[in-house]
Amino acid sequence: MSPARSFFRSHAARDAIRILAWVPVGIFFTRHVYSLATVTGNSMQPTFNPNLSTSPLHHDVVLLERWSVALNRFRRGDVVTLWSPQNPDLLTTKRIVALEGDLVHPLPPYPPTPVRIPPGHCWVEGDSRYHSRDSNTYGPIPLALITSRVAYILWPWSRTGLVENGMGKAKGRVRRLGGSLVSV
Repeated sequence: MSPARSFFRSHAARDAIRILAWVPVGIFFTRHVYSLATVTGNSMQPTFNPNLSTSPLHHDVVLLERWSVALNRFRRGDVVTLWSPQNPDLLTTKRIVALEGDLVHPLPPYPPTPVRIPPGHCWVEGDSRYHSRDSNTYGPIPLALITSRVAYILWPWSRTGLVENGMGKAKGRVRRLGGSLVSV
């Protein structure tokens, strides 16, 4: 029997092939369904990393849900990950405050005039108003920059649970003129 044939008949080789057959499934799953991420920084405090000042090495681990982005389903109050419009290599975590058609009264440093959100865009903000570089800095962002919705806090155990919707974070500053769900 040839060496190649005896290799493929061995149990170790068959087990390795079975495991390797699942690699494409795993890649598809993490790119299009669910994946894990670590939230660093303080722009989303107190939702994420509420104790960052006292324990800077402990960051929240979250479950990212990707199919709502693939289906273009965005809701006000959702926490999302997106590519920063200022630094395309930086993945950030922010909350959707307004959707297309809405009127937003921005916070400084953005000019104080109300902004109507154009089609295919949204307004995102960090939960920590003074520690966030968000739409108040760079304006409305294209929905195409959003990569996932943050669905669940997995770590630390003491805070495990669904991520709150947070619809009231910009109360009084957003006039909702569009629907509550945008599907483009």
